[in-house]
Amino acid sequence: MSPSTTMPVINITSIRTSSNGAWQGDNPLEHALPLLIVQTTLILVVSRLLAFLLKPLRQPKVIAEIAGGILLGPSAIGRNKEYFNWIFPKWSTPILESVASVGLLFFLFLVGLELDLSSIRRSGKRAFGIAVAGISLPFVCGVAVAFVLRKTIEGEDQVGYTPFLVFIGVALSITAFPVLSRILAELKLLTTQIGETAMAAAAFNDVTAWILLALAVALAGNGADGEHKSPLISIWVLISGGAFVTIMLTVIRPAMKWIACRCSSKTNMVDEAYICFTLTGVLVSGFITDLIGIHSIFGAFVFGLTIPKGGVLAERLMERIEDFVSGLLLPLYFASSGLKTNVATIRNGRSWGLLVLVLTTAFAGKIIGTFVVAMMFMIPARESLTLGVLMNTKGLVELIVLDIGKEKGVLNDESFAILVLMALFTTFITTPTVMAIYKPARGDSSTSISQRKLRDLTTTKDTKDELRILACAHGSGNVPPLVSLIESIRSTKKSQLKLYIMHLVELTERSSSIIMVQRFRKNGLPFINQSRSSEWNDRVTRAFQAKSQLGRISVRAMTSISNLTNMHEDICQVGENKKVTLIILPFHKQLRGEGDQIMDNCGHGWRGVNQRVLKNAPCSVAVLVDRGFGNGSQISEANTNITQRVCIMFFGGPDDREALELGGRMADHPAVEVTIVRFVQKEGQEKNHVVLQLSPSELYSSSTEQSYSFSTAIMNPEKEKDLDETAITEFKSKWEGTIEYTENVVSNIVEGVLAIGRSGHYDLIFVGKGRFPSTMVAELAYRQAEHAELGPIGDILASSGHGVVSSVLVIQQHDFAHTKEAPVSKVGQTELEKSANESWGVGEITKYAV
Repeated sequence: MSPSTTMPVINITSIRTSSNGAWQGDNPLEHALPLLIVQTTLILVVSRLLAFLLKPLRQPKVIAEIAGGILLGPSAIGRNKEYFNWIFPKWSTPILESVASVGLLFFLFLVGLELDLSSIRRSGKRAFGIAVAGISLPFVCGVAVAFVLRKTIEGEDQVGYTPFLVFIGVALSITAFPVLSRILAELKLLTTQIGETAMAAAAFNDVTAWILLALAVALAGNGADGEHKSPLISIWVLISGGAFVTIMLTVIRPAMKWIACRCSSKTNMVDEAYICFTLTGVLVSGFITDLIGIHSIFGAFVFGLTIPKGGVLAERLMERIEDFVSGLLLPLYFASSGLKTNVATIRNGRSWGLLVLVLTTAFAGKIIGTFVVAMMFMIPARESLTLGVLMNTKGLVELIVLDIGKEKGVLNDESFAILVLMALFTTFITTPTVMAIYKPARGDSSTSISQRKLRDLTTTKDTKDELRILACAHGSGNVPPLVSLIESIRSTKKSQLKLYIMHLVELTERSSSIIMVQRFRKNGLPFINQSRSSEWNDRVTRAFQAKSQLGRISVRAMTSISNLTNMHEDICQVGENKKVTLIILPFHKQLRGEGDQIMDNCGHGWRGVNQRVLKNAPCSVAVLVDRGFGNGSQISEANTNITQRVCIMFFGGPDDREALELGGRMADHPAVEVTIVRFVQKEGQEKNHVVLQLSPSELYSSSTEQSYSFSTAIMNPEKEKDLDETAITEFKSKWEGTIEYTENVVSNIVEGVLAIGRSGHYDLIFVGKGRFPSTMVAELAYRQAEHAELGPIGDILASSGHGVVSSVLVIQQHDFAHTKEAPVSKVGQTELEKSANESWGVGEITKYAV
């Protein structure tokens, strides 16, 4: 590299915060703030891109952030000296690391806030034994490896024996509690027996690691000079650190408990002064431990332990801190570690051999130590092996140890690079290894031969059979329409109704999300909160008490916290385990007012959840499109005035018959008026046979969201017509004098459907999804779908801009014969030349000639 291309030497004392601008001849990259902005932006973009690429592998975000730093550093892009000297000059390193350390300080406060010391006391002998084995054997192995590294790596023999041995031992024996909790949550193992054991052992391991880290820092001193330092200094540091912890737990902890009690859980508000006091406490605690001679993060972590867990104060602190710290500042710290990692220092067979030795020792020490002790506690071999792999998770604390070791001069560039790569690999391999060797015992609904639909309850001879419904909600806004719907369905006679309400919460990287998982999950599945009533459970129960007085409804509230990509597994699993007959899902949009203004759009991810539930559910499914249903007058068994008007649009087919069954339960309620509108084709049109063609999206395996999907099952049209006639006849006979029945002869189906939706005569409209469509519904396959998962009629009523004012319930009957669907887009009409007895269906779909 020529001298003209290198960054000029800059006196750091002359560095100004901001530049005068390019127009005045200033280079922004020679000033602290503009350069920090460029560095931060570059780090965030690269780490987020890597996180996106690693997401299919279910890797924790820390992997992408460390890898991003390595990619930007001297190992890869940083090999271009011109780039590295301009973007990451040496004078900017203290500034970048200072900002990153502030983020680390508050993140370690959050880790302490997340870690419940009482869980360690409750963990019992098993978790304690596993934790001790998971620390002691790797530590001993690490000390043995340290002797090899010290004699092999050039320059390490200048470092004192004791600090080097302790740093290597700590680095190999650590389990990263924050990273482990996110891996367990991602795999839905967080509160399985194995997950609870791993978390309790990791919590003990984490506390022990901080004690060992404090010891290592106290012994390290100034690195190479550490062995010449008076031992009394290290002893005073340790005594002062012990006194600090004692004061924090005996004096500050009761004070923080008093502050937490002052924060009202009823108003859900926290005084700003308490928040400010707590944040200041984090900084002061960090300063004190730095003054003692222990790293400032130790003080922040201990201060986090003093905050009472589960209260309003802890929740508000997390809300205020974690997004800014975890999303912006913490990636800078991980990236700075990557920037200091130069893989090029591992340049020969000897260095790569040392890396293999460190990796082998790290794996063997953790896995063998944990496995043997777990087996002694009678844990099955596969679970014991899984525990060993989980306890080998590295990450945050590992990097902190290595960074401090490099800062103190205990680790040089080569040993630092070897240990960083070891931390990366061990964490990277954890998730795929656990997925390969351990699958928790979960019922497999796909192998179940049962199929449940409303018709089964109507035709059964056992009148004591109860209707079981699983109603899902994204938030409190979904509760009023669900309450009104369930109250309308509730029979006033013999049959009982058991309702499970599931609060759907998206699992994110946030600490509060992980804590919610620990609080609300049981055995890898959503669970009914029996130990203490949550705020969500209280709100749901109060809503039903206000509107239905609970009557013959048994209400159980639960919470599912999961990634949106696999949340449907929780819903379907609960549906199978609880033997529910109907799952009710909220539409991903809440529509209100004229013109269907979108009051709340949960996003495409939640729409995907609904689509996957519709495809995989073990029972019938209904999607509720809410336009204010339930916000009007209340209904009750004693109320004989009509307060809700329900319309059932009937075109024919299994889904429409299921809608008719649900409507029959509403017809039994004295405060609900049910109207059946049967759509009939004009005379002569019923002789036309509709031939559906596969849409191009199916042919070329692209998106099918703009085309309706119909069942590919072969069914007899005449038999279907007979079933439709029988269902209508029985319904009219059973509810004669109670319901209103009309036949609507239309030539334009879309206008006929919209006329009912716009009329405002009905609070709620029932429609079948139409997976096996009648000829009238099949004719709508040419339309470009906005919400294809609702079927043609449901999509017409749910789409915005049509002026529909009624809420809509789209129902899909569960039947194994209809599970396979194909998207269609074209409609052709031919004379019905086939005999009436010949079977037909969407199985006749003809493909384009390719």
